[in-house]
Amino acid sequence: MSVEIKAVEIKPLRNTFTNVAELIGGDKPASRYQEATLGTQAQTNMHYRPTWEPEFELFDPRRSAIQMREWYDLRDPRQLYYSSWTIQRAKEQETQEANFDFVESRCLHLSLSPEVKKLAIDVLLPLRHAAWGANMNNNELCSRAYSEVLISPAIMQAMDNLGIAQYLTRLGLMLEEPEILDTAKAQWMNGAAWQPLRHLTEDSFVIRDFMEIFLVQNFVVDGLLYPLIYDRFVDDSLTSRGGSAVAMLTSFMPLWFTQSSKWVDGVLKVAAAESDENKALLSQWTSHWRDRTITALTPIATMAFGDQQEIMLNEVIEQFNARARKLGIDV
Repeated sequence: MSVEIKAVEIKPLRNTFTNVAELIGGDKPASRYQEATLGTQAQTNMHYRPTWEPEFELFDPRRSAIQMREWYDLRDPRQLYYSSWTIQRAKEQETQEANFDFVESRCLHLSLSPEVKKLAIDVLLPLRHAAWGANMNNNELCSRAYSEVLISPAIMQAMDNLGIAQYLTRLGLMLEEPEILDTAKAQWMNGAAWQPLRHLTEDSFVIRDFMEIFLVQNFVVDGLLYPLIYDRFVDDSLTSRGGSAVAMLTSFMPLWFTQSSKWVDGVLKVAAAESDENKALLSQWTSHWRDRTITALTPIATMAFGDQQEIMLNEVIEQFNARARKLGIDV
C-alpha cells in the first residue's frame, strides 16, 4: 500500500476581523496588537448613563477637551498588549530579582557609607507614595478614557507604577529596619520638602479631563521626576559616591521610563498634530503643570544635590522642553 502526501494550501475566507479591517485599510493580515485593541471600544447598547455624570455616556470622548477624528490613531508605538507586556515585564523582573540577590549575597548594601545610605533613603523612599499616586491616576485614566488604544496601555502603566512602589519598598527594607517605611510615610505626609510634590499629586487626583490626566502624570511629572532622580541622582551622584548598590536596586526605573516615554510621546505627537486647537491646549496644560512640577521638585533637588540643585534642575528642564518641542508642543 502506498501513501501519497500532498501539501494543500487553505486560503482563509478573511484575514482579520471586520472591526480591525475598517481601521487598517481593508481586509489584510493584522498584528496581534491590532486585533487586541482596534475597534474594541464599546459604543452602543450601554446599560445606563453614569449617575455621577449623567451628561455623558458610560464611554464618552466628550470627557476630554482634546478632539480626535479617530481616537484609534492614538496607538502605542510599542504595540504592547496583555501577553507581550507580561512576557516583557517577567524578563525584566527576573533581571531585577537577580540584582537584589547579587547585592544581598555580596553585602554590597552594607558597604554604603552612612551618609550615602541616609541620603538614598531620604530621597527615594517617600517616592513610593508618588508612584502610588501615578498608579491611581492611570487607573482613573482607564475609567474615563475613550478607545482601547489608550485604556490598555494605561492599566499597564498603572501596574508598572505599583511595581515601582514595591521596588522602592524593598530597597528601604534592605537598607534599614521595617520602621523606616513609617518614617518615609511621615516625611511624605508632613516633611516640608515633600509637601509641594504631595500637593501636586493630590491636585492631580481631581482632574476630570482624561487627556489632561494622561499629560500631567505620564508626560510632565514623570518626564521631570525620573531624569532628575534616577539619572542624575542615583546613576550619577550616588554612584560616584560609592552608591552603585542603590543603582542596581533601582535599575528597572530608568529602563521603564525610557520604554513608557515611547508610548507617551507617540500619543501626544499624534494628538498635537490633529488640530491647532489640540496643540494650543496641550501646550497650555504642559506649561502650567511643568511650572508646578518644577516648584514641587525644587526642595527635593536641594535635598539630593545641595548647592548643585539649580544646575541639575536646569538640565532636566532643558531636556524636557526639547522633548516637548519635538512633539509639536510649545513651551
